[in-house]
Amino acid sequence: MARPNSTRLNPRAEIFMPNSSLSSHALLEGYAEQCQQRVDNCLRQVVTGADGEPQHGSLQKAMAYSLFSGGKRVRPMLVYAACEALGGNLSQADPAACAVELIHAYSLVHDDLPAMDDDDLRRGKPTCHIAFDEAAAILAGDALQALAFEVLARRDLLPEADLPSDIRLQQITALADASGRHGMVGGQALDLAAVATPLTLSELENMHQCKTGALIRASIRLGALASGCSDQDKLQQLDDYARAIGLAFQIQDDIIDVSSDTETLGKQQGADESRQKPTYVSLLGLKGAREKARELHGRALNALSGFDASAAPLRSLADFIVSRNH
Repeated sequence: MARPNSTRLNPRAEIFMPNSSLSSHALLEGYAEQCQQRVDNCLRQVVTGADGEPQHGSLQKAMAYSLFSGGKRVRPMLVYAACEALGGNLSQADPAACAVELIHAYSLVHDDLPAMDDDDLRRGKPTCHIAFDEAAAILAGDALQALAFEVLARRDLLPEADLPSDIRLQQITALADASGRHGMVGGQALDLAAVATPLTLSELENMHQCKTGALIRASIRLGALASGCSDQDKLQQLDDYARAIGLAFQIQDDIIDVSSDTETLGKQQGADESRQKPTYVSLLGLKGAREKARELHGRALNALSGFDASAAPLRSLADFIVSRNH
């Protein structure tokens, strides 16, 4: 499989230079395309094997359907951007980029199940349990989750990422913490329990810092670990950035759930409201939610004030997170 030779994501050094005549949006589009190509190449390798052939028939088909059905690959982008901001070699970040996307994909498969959110549309396509069946979707989600940790633990899956064992262990621990009862899964449990139940703003923030924010923070953490950087001030600044954009991401999700349409969203518009789920829009109103997202955007950019142009992708990602419409 071909891999970029440069330690920078794009060999054109000017792609994120401040004096570029391109807009932040245009710059991010180019960066996103490169990240998507890179992580998708790696994901195909770890899902299908070195020969590119299906390994487990219908199970592998359900996994691939869920993993390659679109999506912006925001979490892998955050992994690569954090590694790049700290001067790391991007081949070292490939396992982490794959792992966070595998966890994200599994979470969507399970969230869409009838026992959870009971959605029949995801990214404009039938959800996994509709395209296959419920049992296939459950097993595909299980397999995607296990593969996330396998790709971090096994050197042979992505051999160009020659990470030390202690770094791999730290990455596995960070992803497990972010994915399990204290992170994403715990947040989903809080979300299901909160249906038709009024929450305070603090309770809502705690729920979303777990459900959405934990995996976003882990993406930054895993990318930072891949870089080999040990500067604690820089690592704390990146975590502050991640906490802000993690919550901003969920607030923007709440906003577009009521302000966008089904075709643009690729899933049913207004689903949260119809399920009587507490959201930032229901608590703060649309204007208040937008103000909160802008406040968090400013907080994220401020956290990066000590970084130079190497953190430009992270800055542009913060812009994107609060301006996207799907």
